[in-house]
This record gives sequence, structure tokens and C-alpha cells, in this order.
Amino acid sequence: MTVLTVVTAPAAVLGTVAEEVDPADPEIVRLAQDLIETMRVSPGCVGLAAPQVGVPAQVFCVDVTGHPKAATTHGTFALCNAKIVEASRWRLGREGCMSVPDLTGDVKRAARIVVEGRRPGTGEAVTITTDAFEARALQHEIDHCAGKLFLDRVAGAHAIYRRKVYL
Repeated sequence: MTVLTVVTAPAAVLGTVAEEVDPADPEIVRLAQDLIETMRVSPGCVGLAAPQVGVPAQVFCVDVTGHPKAATTHGTFALCNAKIVEASRWRLGREGCMSVPDLTGDVKRAARIVVEGRRPGTGEAVTITTDAFEARALQHEIDHCAGKLFLDRVAGAHAIYRRKVYL
């Protein structure tokens, strides 16, 4: 597996709608593995999408295990071609992103979602029902695949903040 370089805004790929992929394609399987490896070595990272490493493909990984805001967790997983099929209980919450390293922002997201996607490798159809922080992380990564950053969803300039640096 390879640790990939994360691109930052204003890289054009971050504003591009990613292409659907064949989850059984060996290149997509390798990409999913590399995304997981990159996420694991990146402090504070709980999700990473292919567009964030310069690849306009609908693939991402998530792992919120051990995060203090997580309620439900499904461990480490990757999904291809994921779509939100149900969303409810909208809440405002602070978000950050490796592709926007200096800022955070308040974003309204569903606190309960159902997502359908396919597993890399097998192509098996998967339905994930989740809530709280994991739901927020999934929506954030699905947004990356749709060419959106969290900055596209903040209420306005008053809801954007300089990221705090903890030494």
C-alpha cells in the first residue's frame, strides 16, 4: 500500500464531480487500500475521498472508531459509488478537512442517514445505517465525490473559522 499526497483547495479536482467506478477493477481496489493507508497515517483524519488525492473517482474510506463524537461505528470501510438514500435529524456541527487545512466551518448535516454503495473488490452492495459523527463523516466524503467541499455548505462567512493548532 502507498501513502498518497493530499491535494488542497483550490485544486480543480476538488470541484469536479467524480466518475462512477467499477468496484472490481484492481486499480480501484488498490486506490481504496491506499486511501485507507493514507487516512491511518494522517493525524485526526476520519475519512478520505479519491478526489482529495487527485483522482476523480467515486471512492472513499471512513473510520470514526474511538472518536469522542462517534455513537455508531462500522469500523474501517471503503465504499464506491455511494449515495444517500435517507437523511433526517439535521444538526449544525463544526467540520474540518485535510484539503482545506487552515479552516473549519459550521455545516448543517443529517444526524441519521442511510447510505447505499458497493465494496471495492467484491462489488457487493452495502447499505449502511448510521448516525451522529459517522453520519457526518459519510456525508462529507460523499460531498467530495460530488465535487463539493464543506465550505460550499457553510451558512456564510460568519460560519468559517481559522483552524486551531494544538501543540
